[in-house]
Amino acid sequence: MRDLLFEIGTEEIPAGFMNIAYDQLAKGFSSRAAELKIGHGSINVTGTPRRLALMVKDVSEKQEDMRQELLGPSKKAAYDNEGNLTKAAEGFARSKGADVHELKVVDTPKGEYMMLIREVTGKPTGDLLPELLLALLNDLSFPKSMRWGSLNVTFARPVQWLVALFGEDVVSLEFAGVQSSTKSRGHRFHANQWIEIDNPQSYREKLLANQVMVDHEVRRQKVIEEIEAAVARTEELAGGRVFIDQDLVDTVNNLVENPVGVCGTFEKKFLELVPEVLITSMKEHQKYFPVVDDRGNLMPGFVAVNNTTVNDPQITRMGHQRVLKARLEDALFFFNSDKEVSLESRVNKLDGIIFQAKLGTMREKKDRLAKLARILAEKVDGSLTEDCCRAAELCKADLISEMVGEFPSLQGTMGSAYALNDGEKEAVALGIKEHYMPKRAGAEVPTSDVGAILGLADRFDTLAGCFGIGQIPTGKADPFGLRRITLAILHIIEEKNYSLLLEEICSKALALYGSKVNGSADTVDAIMKFIRDRFVNDSVAGGAEAAAVEAAVSVAFNDVNDCIKRTDAISQIRKDAGFEVLSAAYKRVKNIIKDNKSTEIDADLFESEAETQLHELTREVNLEMGALVAKQKYFGALQAMLKMKEPVDTFFDKVMVMADDEAVRQNRLNLLTALGELFLMVGDISRFQD
Repeated sequence: MRDLLFEIGTEEIPAGFMNIAYDQLAKGFSSRAAELKIGHGSINVTGTPRRLALMVKDVSEKQEDMRQELLGPSKKAAYDNEGNLTKAAEGFARSKGADVHELKVVDTPKGEYMMLIREVTGKPTGDLLPELLLALLNDLSFPKSMRWGSLNVTFARPVQWLVALFGEDVVSLEFAGVQSSTKSRGHRFHANQWIEIDNPQSYREKLLANQVMVDHEVRRQKVIEEIEAAVARTEELAGGRVFIDQDLVDTVNNLVENPVGVCGTFEKKFLELVPEVLITSMKEHQKYFPVVDDRGNLMPGFVAVNNTTVNDPQITRMGHQRVLKARLEDALFFFNSDKEVSLESRVNKLDGIIFQAKLGTMREKKDRLAKLARILAEKVDGSLTEDCCRAAELCKADLISEMVGEFPSLQGTMGSAYALNDGEKEAVALGIKEHYMPKRAGAEVPTSDVGAILGLADRFDTLAGCFGIGQIPTGKADPFGLRRITLAILHIIEEKNYSLLLEEICSKALALYGSKVNGSADTVDAIMKFIRDRFVNDSVAGGAEAAAVEAAVSVAFNDVNDCIKRTDAISQIRKDAGFEVLSAAYKRVKNIIKDNKSTEIDADLFESEAETQLHELTREVNLEMGALVAKQKYFGALQAMLKMKEPVDTFFDKVMVMADDEAVRQNRLNLLTALGELFLMVGDISRFQD
């Protein structure tokens, strides 16, 4: 066995592309090696802005020997009436490079077929690697790729060098006019020279000696150490610490090869800005980390991460401070200018922002939100109506502000700040800020009911509008992020424990668009199916039992939290020994009754005590379960249902449902149909028998 090294040297790759490439390279090598039957040990993919590196331990020197079983034409097609091999058989053998007499007749589920069986000796891995590595290069997919020169290839950035070593042997391949070799390059500024890589084992050490920390996990920890140390040695920020944003750490890590922390300060007047403004100014434009005190309050300081060491850190520090000051001066100017105009006065200008070409302007959306927020507030808590409607009137007004124009990610945050500046109630201001939450999967939902209700109204409006004009996600295409929007709806309703009827809300949201959309029942059904599918997927991903979720939603899906309670109850009752027997019995009931809908029963037609007992217990349990279901005590209802196990078993042992007498037969079918309705009070338990 030998180790494998494959380094792709490039111009600086955008930071956001790196983790994508790491994942693709690891999965790509693993799958292709498996296809080629090449054994190997651990796979490690790492890199810096100027390189992607695949390192694989203990790669077998030879492909595994393989037994090939190639199925050909049927025996009937392979032989003529005289027993001679036909052209079909000869053609198949020829296509496989074999003699027709090597074919054998084998039995298959479809009958007798011709098969070519041959033992294939594995090839040396060194002969297979050029094609494998070239395929990895061609398979890499980036959010954006580029061409350069006259070459007809694309990559994230121009490829400058390739290192491909199998042990100490060079794997010969060419990509984009670059021939593989043993030569890598050091740090662009500190060691801008060719480096001879003798073997995969010496790769990391050779690069480190040339100022390149190639292992991105090690480098990431170094970034954190550098920014923490930079603050610790800055006297003006005594007692401060770095506010570590993990996403920003990842970004910065993919921007440098040799991280060096530099701490700077700024004037205290900028602390007048909303904290999110300061943080966004530092993070989005400059990739700086804020500094906070022991209570989490912002201090007038920041930390930058350089890719180079400098002789005079003070000069570098002043340079960063000068750049940030210009940004913050702009932000302070925008902030003060925005405060001179009330949010309410900006609302009319929302006519100038298009929400969606077919769905109208943001002002029209605002009008719909106010109406939908009122509907939702009255269902959740009538005392919230006034605040929800006021927040809905103002929630999009900050889109007109200078600050949001400069920092779009601050929408909602600035609206909240400006609302407080205008003297609006705190509940209204918080609702404006929180109605964009959660901003991504796994993020926090709104803490306030006003924010939650407004957030639901906003998302239901978008969901209904897009479905109403036929903009429905297909495959991977979801330009309006409707999957994310739907998950946010589900998570808000669950976290806030709201009892809302989704179908009713979707219908009202569609109706508020008027003639702009197709508001038919079919559109409502399509929206409900979309939400239901997201609920099922999200529940299973969150650890819920798939069959329990399907059992619950197949009976009813309208109230999210009600469905969750039924799912939990079904999962819990599954532990009872009698459940499996009862679920199997219900599946048998379904198969027997088929499309029968009638539950009208004539006790005079009973011919067996088993029928009478089943009928009487069905009525008793129906009343007991109905009372429990009305109180959402679903586990208790299912426990009551388990009483049916023995009477159902006895019924099927003693009674022939499909009796010759038509009246008796129909009466028994009706009895089983009534029993089936009992089983469906909480969920379709037959799902556990699929």
